[in-house]
This record gives sequence, C-alpha cells and structure tokens, in this order.
Amino acid sequence: MAADRTRILSGIQPTADSFHLGNYLGAVRQWVPLQDGHDTFYCVVDLHAITMGHEPDVLRARTRTAAAQLLAAGLDPARCSLFVQSHVPQHAELAWVLSCITGFGEASRMTQFKDKAAKQANPSVGLFTYPILQAADILLYQASAVPVGEDQRQHLELTRDLAQRFNARFGETFVVPEPYIVKETAKIVDLADPVAKMSKSADSQAGVVDILEDPASIRKKIKRAVTDTGTEIRFDPENKPGVSNLLTIAATLSGRSVAELEAAYDGKGYGALKTEVAEIVVEATAPLRERTQEWLDNPDRLDKVLAAGSARAREVAGRTLADVYDAVGFLLPRP
Repeated sequence: MAADRTRILSGIQPTADSFHLGNYLGAVRQWVPLQDGHDTFYCVVDLHAITMGHEPDVLRARTRTAAAQLLAAGLDPARCSLFVQSHVPQHAELAWVLSCITGFGEASRMTQFKDKAAKQANPSVGLFTYPILQAADILLYQASAVPVGEDQRQHLELTRDLAQRFNARFGETFVVPEPYIVKETAKIVDLADPVAKMSKSADSQAGVVDILEDPASIRKKIKRAVTDTGTEIRFDPENKPGVSNLLTIAATLSGRSVAELEAAYDGKGYGALKTEVAEIVVEATAPLRERTQEWLDNPDRLDKVLAAGSARAREVAGRTLADVYDAVGFLLPRP
C-alpha cells in the first residue's frame, strides 16, 4: 500500500441475513471506488452487533454472509483490507483506554443510544459505550477520512474529540479523522413509510428491500410502495417522498438522471414507474445474489481472504495500541 494514500476506515454490522437497498446504495457501493487512490480498511463489525441481544449461531452465519456480500459488491482483497472486527483484539483494548478519558455526560448525549435504548427494557452498558468502541475502530488505523452519513456524524465528532483530548494529555498519538462525504450518495427511505430511513430495525419489513431477497418478493414490495394521492411523477422529496424515493432508486441503479426519468414518465402513472423500478432492482441485485452465494459455497476461500485482511489489520492496529500503551504509562512486557 502506498504510504501517501489517504487511509479510510468504514464498517458494517452483520445484524441481518442480508444488506438492504439502503445499506448497499448509501454505503457499500460507495466503498468500491474508494479502493482506488486510498488505503482502505473495511470491517464487519461483529463486536457492535451484540449490543442489543443476539443468537451466537445466527451471528456467525450473518458475519460470513456480510463478508461475502461485500466481496460480491466489488471489494477486492488485492486493493483493500477486509476483516472481521473480533479477529483484531486491539479494538476492544483501545476502547477501554478511550472509555477512561470519555466523560459520562458526553457519552449520555449520544442520540443513537437514546433512540435504541428506548426500544429495550434493559439497555446494556455495551449499547451505552458503543460510540467509544466506534472511536477505537477508527483511531486504531490512523484513518484520516471516514465515510459517514448524517446518523453517524455525532459519533465521528466524539471520535475527533477523544483523539484531540488524548493527544493533548499524552502527546501526539492519533490522527484526527475528518468526515468523508461521498457526493451524490443515495438516500433510500422505507417503501412503506417514505418519511423514515430504510432500516432493519423498522417495526415492519414491508418497505425494506434486501439485496439477497427473492425477485418475486422484491417486485411485490416495490409495487406496494407508498406514493401519494396525485398522479404526477416528479422529484419532490418534501411533498412526494415516496415517488422521489422510487426515482432515486431507479436513477442510482440505472445510471440515468432523475430529470431523464421524469421526462420518460411524463403522462404515465405510478403503476408504470413501480413496474420499471422493480425490474431495475431485480436486474441489479441478481448478480450480487449469485456472487454472494459463490463465496458462501467456498468457505475456505472466504476464510483466507478474511485471514489476510485481519493479519494486516492486526499489524497496523498493534503498532497504534503499542504507542497508546506507552503513552498512558503502562509497563510494557519484555520481549
């Protein structure tokens, strides 16, 4: 890896059997071109996936499926480091050090904790400290840029604050990361509730389209997508969020502009739009399903890719953690 290339770190949770369209278009698909011109580390963040309860066997299977989907989407082991978070113990070790310089009050202000805790009868300490582990994920790799959406901006600000605080107290140790905003990132909303982000935590999955979903089910969900009482097909997220969402999906996957699609559907009804969007999604996801299954059918090959990625991740993370331990005054073991 060229030393002068900007280092980027990003991760995704294995909390479902498939990525959904929002994951793919809003994040994963954007990671692929970043492999060119950047030193990229991509992580399946399974430590984060246990903060709200889980089944062990399901987590293992979903972790493999997540890695397979990332490779199917175009991540190239020759151009990036792809690894599983729990394969690199330095993540948890650095999280502890960072938790000791994080104020209880600032951790309490994290809005995602408030939102997720409200859905649980007895939220865990792990859910509360989730943003600190996320900070460790980033700072371990001295990443100078982090692809981030609006929902993660507050967590990145905490990461920056902790890096600056550590550097001021113990000496320059961490790179202070900047947000990396990908231009024209697709913002995909729930088909059944177009004012809400597409999410696996939604009360109903009727409006969530999975990448690995059966084509018949994809068609059914899109044809039932909520639109509005009008008939005009135009891009207007405020007044026509459902129609605008369908146009965004079609434009992003087909390569046509929204303006082109508006012109093409001038005078046509919502039924025609939904039918074509459904076929566009089915056609775009078919090769992803096929390539994902190819990786899952060859577990030895998948394991070798993850082993190589985690080896490089441990090498980089180990150097950072050694500097941290020395800076905070831990007695280092003799070789």
